[in-house]
Amino acid sequence: MIYNDAMTLQKILSSLRRAVTDYKMIAEGDRIAVGLSGGKDSTALLAALKAYQRFSPERFELVAVTIDMGAGADYAPMQEFCDKLGVRYILEKTDLYEIIFVERKEKSPCSLCAKMRRGALNGVLNREGFNKLALGHNADDVAETLLMSMFYEGRLSTFKPVSEMTKSGITLIRPFISTDEKDIVSLVQDEGMPIVHNPCPVNHVTNREYMKNLIRAVDKDSGHIADRNIKRAIFNPDRNSLWDD
Repeated sequence: MIYNDAMTLQKILSSLRRAVTDYKMIAEGDRIAVGLSGGKDSTALLAALKAYQRFSPERFELVAVTIDMGAGADYAPMQEFCDKLGVRYILEKTDLYEIIFVERKEKSPCSLCAKMRRGALNGVLNREGFNKLALGHNADDVAETLLMSMFYEGRLSTFKPVSEMTKSGITLIRPFISTDEKDIVSLVQDEGMPIVHNPCPVNHVTNREYMKNLIRAVDKDSGHIADRNIKRAIFNPDRNSLWDD
């Protein structure tokens, strides 16, 4: 695949390579599945990992997996995209939409949905013999999760770059952990990468979306330094120094 905006791709590959190296995300012989939701982050991640695969010091296998929740989304563009990249594509059909929104009528479905989709992904990886799951969470997601934890749980917490899922034996990695969302948006738009509309009924009306808008508002009022400093605080080596002697 030929990229029109080489500068944006190089910037993203630089942050991805730094994350992979700093957190030892990829080892020789890994079989990595990208959770391809059809959104911008996972689509860009698949393209970036495929590009990184060409010069990575570790040889690894790459596959894309989509969990079809049964809400009527058309994932044909994802199949075409994977074909262009030369990546095997697995579309796993489920009835998660029926279970969550019709049978259980969940009013706050995000946590349950994420858990069930992750379980479905793990099932595919175990079946196919893949040992790592790559998700498209970016640096903005890290900051939003931190604020959500503070506001709604009363604790300082966010997701990790690498997590071991003991029940499934799968290692979860987030190669975009240091990548800004705006760079991902630029790459996807400039390259015309396909996006599949999210059929979730609560899309864009979640606590995460509220935090995203809050950070944007504060960042604008602060002269565009708040967003950068929230992220910097998370990766700062002194981040755990609250009340420490």
